[in-house]
Amino acid sequence: MPAFKAAIMDKNIYENKLGHQPIRAIITGATGMVGEGVLNTCLENSDVEAVLVVSRRPTGISHPKLKEIIHQDFFDCSGIAGQLDGYNACFFCLGVTSLGKTEAAYHKLTYELTLQFAKTLCLINKNMTFCYISGKGTDRSAKSAIMWSRVKGITERDLDRLPFSKVFCFRPSIIIPTPGNRHTLKIYHYFSWLFPLLSKCFPASFCTLKELSQAMVNAVNLPIDRAIYEVADIHEAATPDH
Repeated sequence: MPAFKAAIMDKNIYENKLGHQPIRAIITGATGMVGEGVLNTCLENSDVEAVLVVSRRPTGISHPKLKEIIHQDFFDCSGIAGQLDGYNACFFCLGVTSLGKTEAAYHKLTYELTLQFAKTLCLINKNMTFCYISGKGTDRSAKSAIMWSRVKGITERDLDRLPFSKVFCFRPSIIIPTPGNRHTLKIYHYFSWLFPLLSKCFPASFCTLKELSQAMVNAVNLPIDRAIYEVADIHEAATPDH
């Protein structure tokens, strides 16, 4: 049984003993498709009391819960470190495609950037939940023949070694976007009519953006400190009673 499924069974005991923790979340990548979905879920969810978006450009969203920091260099966050205090979760949705990139370039924009931001947060608050968007097929052994799988794998592995209170890695495959989101990739518009059929035929490869976002929020109050969420786990963790 995956660790998070066992934790779900004990969640009521955990919450009765320790209390439900209000979530104060930092979100990166909020002007991308996944990050926008996570941001919208956080703003709608009563468990989330505050959201700080760290982004290279404004989201264009106004909400009482929301604050934004516009910051261009994610390799050096020392100048904004003081503004990152007071939050207990990070939903790291910032990422780039590996298409057209050398392994060195992809490593810098994936591994180095992510670890640099995470280490900054770790110095500020180790009692934080760090949620990382990875991908189905990620290989922590770094032996895969697929370049992105190796790079994502070592990123997961080294995030897991940081002394955060909790680290969760989410491995979606094909994400069904939320209708109406502004940052949905254009390719999704051409194939969206196929999603209902394909998701029924291949449930292990499809999850909705809403499911992924809700699973990340729900993970913060689970009584475990490390877990990998494959697609089936994302489905399970996103259900309302979890």
